[in-house]
Amino acid sequence: MTFTVLITRQIPEEGVKMLRNVCQSVEINPHDRPLTYDELLKSAKGRDAILTMLSDRIDARLMLEAANLKIVANYAVGYDNIDVRAATAKGVVVTNTPGVLTDSTADMAWALLFSVTRRIVEGDKLTRAGKFAGWAPMMLLGGDLMGKTLGIIGAGRIGSAMAMRSRGWCMKVLYTTQNRRNGVLEEMLGARRVDLETLLRESDFISLHTPLSEKTRHLIGAKELSLMKRTAYLINTGRGAVIDEEALVHALRNKGIKGAGLDVYEEEPKLKPGLAELDNVVLAPHLGSATVETRTKMSLMAAENIIAVLHKKKPPNCVNTEVFT
Repeated sequence: MTFTVLITRQIPEEGVKMLRNVCQSVEINPHDRPLTYDELLKSAKGRDAILTMLSDRIDARLMLEAANLKIVANYAVGYDNIDVRAATAKGVVVTNTPGVLTDSTADMAWALLFSVTRRIVEGDKLTRAGKFAGWAPMMLLGGDLMGKTLGIIGAGRIGSAMAMRSRGWCMKVLYTTQNRRNGVLEEMLGARRVDLETLLRESDFISLHTPLSEKTRHLIGAKELSLMKRTAYLINTGRGAVIDEEALVHALRNKGIKGAGLDVYEEEPKLKPGLAELDNVVLAPHLGSATVETRTKMSLMAAENIIAVLHKKKPPNCVNTEVFT
């Protein structure tokens, strides 16, 4: 039996090789950009599988026109770009790549936290511009981490990994979860599960790790930002739309909070007006899982999910398990 697969962006070769060993045709988007929706519609027709990115909109129309489609393998943990309900109704399996990018994304959250707190990007600009005239006692003063309070919004895999890394700075940890309490964080760090308002009021650093849903869209808006300490920092490596970016620009501009570090954006890749002009925010181009090791593991995991479904087996990382019943 022959299988055809569409990969919507270039990914590490290891996963591609795995698919080519099994499938007759593996087509990869030749452009160094996401496919437009119309290009995606056209390319998806006749495919048995699509290996997709978060930037690809996989909706009911696309799955209807791609009549042979058996699986959509998302090259990410999140899958809010896919209409999972429509996929299940059509018998299309949806998979993701959880677990493998936990550590790299947690590391990225800390990189942003360090960068904005210690004003590293500002210092880099100053030095490159030839404006560093020597050590000065009041130059680019940042903030300390030792003994401060870290607030984790969404204490799942990545949020927990972020929290565990705080031990080196003897930080107090507060966390929120949509589901049950996190016994590991409570036992190992003495972390406290609190409501969102308490976390916002008491934390010196707040890191967002919650998935995007109708409940979490604009979870952090003008009201929530006003509850934060004026000395607090906000970090986001989760989903951009969890923050009302316009409200964040206003808070940063008016010193409502001290600073922010962002790896994701509300209308990615676009930024809200004014955000790029602010010195008290560090902006990264969605690098959370961007290590050679992690992206390679993601490509292999996505390929394994596809191969399992093409051979009529349940994949390791199925999102809509009800499709099998």
